[in-house]
Amino acid sequence: MRIIITIRTIEREQLVDITRDVAEIVARHGKKCSACFLYALGATAAIMIQENWDPNIQTDVLACLRTLVPQGRWIHDKIDGNGDAHIKAGIIGPSEVIPIEDGKLLLSTWQNVFFCEFDGPRDERRIIVTLL
Repeated sequence: MRIIITIRTIEREQLVDITRDVAEIVARHGKKCSACFLYALGATAAIMIQENWDPNIQTDVLACLRTLVPQGRWIHDKIDGNGDAHIKAGIIGPSEVIPIEDGKLLLSTWQNVFFCEFDGPRDERRIIVTLL
């Protein structure tokens, strides 16, 4: 089964917690499934599993990526000014796989699923959720 989650982003760079959306899909459609595949559509977006209890983690992740891949110094910037967004998305990666048991995501207490926006804001970003 394949379902698409659509979200809106409001910052150039942000981590959007999509755990609840994914968990609801798994609860509704994944009772007999063993894995949830998540894929971010877009060359400047990614999917990450990370802590959400402390919001400083999200701030730190973005600060780290900004330090590693600063904006405005890449050859691709001459085309559309988002070379750093492409590199950040490539480092994090467009997908994650989460095991499912009894219709629930097997995430630890501190793990949440984030859509990573590196070239926003965008009125529409799509995440493909595939249940196996």
